[in-house]
Formats: sequence, structure tokens, C-alpha cells
Amino acid sequence: MADNPFTKHPREIGEAYGEHLVHASGFGFKMIGAGLACIVHGIFPFLFVNTGSNVIRRLHGGLTKRADAPNWERHPII
Repeated sequence: MADNPFTKHPREIGEAYGEHLVHASGFGFKMIGAGLACIVHGIFPFLFVNTGSNVIRRLHGGLTKRADAPNWERHPII
């Protein structure tokens, strides 16, 4: 039986579908907000001077932390 495309990737990274939805959506909304801040900054250089780079740093730190966390289901000690 073929893997369910909605649950295959979340299962591969040790999450349920809902958990993955929350995490991925959170990242997406933060990127949209940062992108809008960058557009506004382009027009008004005195606004949102560090917003885009700060969001990118926080997102990178969060993603790296999640990727580095041990996932015993994916990498069993056998």
C-alpha cells in the first residue's frame, strides 16, 4: 500500500500531521511578515531596519535546533 502523502513526511521527521501543520505554518507566516517588512523597508529605509534579518536568524536557529534534535524513530540505535 502506498504511503499517504499527507503523513509520510511528518512521520519521517517524527511528527504527527497536526504538529507539522502548526510548525510549518508558523514558519510560513513569520516569513510572510518578514517579507512584508522588507518591502516596506525598501520604500521607507528608516522603517524595519533589522526586522528581516532578525526573523531569518530566529527561524534559522529554530529550524537548526529542530533538525539537530535526536529522532530515535528515524535513526534507531541498532
